[in-house]
Amino acid sequence: MKLRQCMDQDMSQNDVLGRLAANIKARRTARPEDSHTRRLLDGAPIKPAKKLGEEAVETAIAALAQDDAALIAESADLLYHLLVVLESRHVALDDVLGELERRMGATDLAQKRKAASR
Repeated sequence: MKLRQCMDQDMSQNDVLGRLAANIKARRTARPEDSHTRRLLDGAPIKPAKKLGEEAVETAIAALAQDDAALIAESADLLYHLLVVLESRHVALDDVLGELERRMGATDLAQKRKAASR
């Protein structure tokens, strides 16, 4: 039972970006006065892109000059705003994840070729 709980928690944490992306998509229909996400989406593409840039800078500063808690918080903000930008452009998170998978596969293949040539 305990192993199952750990596995469920791992699966839930692994899919947190997918759940957040779905939540952001759902906010498209929220009332603007009730949803910060909706207001960002209404200002697309400029407003979400500008906010993403701001969060990227804040994350870099946290990485260089702040503690781990600040870096974690800024990283969460950065991921959220990246998902808002993707939604504002109707780009699915799965497409981005698929590109990462493709790149990882290409890297794995290059490493195998390098090892085979030794």
